[in-house]
Amino acid sequence: MVWVAGHFGEWLQGRAGPDGAVALVTLACPVRGVAVAWCDDLTMTLSDPAGLIGADRAARFLTTLGLPARGTVTVTPDLPPGSGAGMSTAALVALARAAGAAEDRIAAACLAVEGAVDPLMLDAPDAVLWASRRAVALTALPPPPRAEIIGGLWGAAERTDPADDAFAAVDDLIATWSRGPDLPGAARIASLSAARSTALRGPVGDPTATLAVRLGALGWARAHTGPARALIYAPEQVPEGVEAALRETGYTHVLRFATGGRA
Repeated sequence: MVWVAGHFGEWLQGRAGPDGAVALVTLACPVRGVAVAWCDDLTMTLSDPAGLIGADRAARFLTTLGLPARGTVTVTPDLPPGSGAGMSTAALVALARAAGAAEDRIAAACLAVEGAVDPLMLDAPDAVLWASRRAVALTALPPPPRAEIIGGLWGAAERTDPADDAFAAVDDLIATWSRGPDLPGAARIASLSAARSTALRGPVGDPTATLAVRLGALGWARAHTGPARALIYAPEQVPEGVEAALRETGYTHVLRFATGGRA
């Protein structure tokens, strides 16, 4: 069994650089991911009740990795597909590792079968500016400051369309992030990126920004595709009742986790 962590939205995401590449800084989530069990067999059998990757994609993925398209495979995600939490990429990375793939082939193979890829195969996925439609790190960045996240899913599931590049420009946010902001500064960047995406892409009526103010958060983040939403707090500074307030407002899969690695 191999388990790979997902993410929970992004600190920032949008179009960057002269060619407008879709670029992001992922919000790493070490407590939700995907488990994959792989046992060698002469044929391929896939148990994937959530429909994360499907049998055809799994077979193409293994072939792209230079491995035989075989084995008895079971895929178990912690969150539903389309959550904006990287479950499909995490499933592919876990399958690659369970089947014995070379690490340096995983990102390109994910791109070949998905078209848009989260940086979940990296040791420090939140310490790069990641081009999700190219599956490459554009540049190294300072890791995010330590934070405590209270999050949940609000709104409908939405799976990433690799052809979708209708995101706001974020060159200014990337420049500020690259200087290594403190946690209040990082939360401001995340809130700006989230607000730009919501203004451009919706959904209408998202209560997260208002909740962040009411519940004393430093800011908020979102999946720029999908319903994952996150309130950002300093470690051990989360007021009582935040999780309950999210549930009362209609968020599902409410969770709490620590993220970031810079004091």
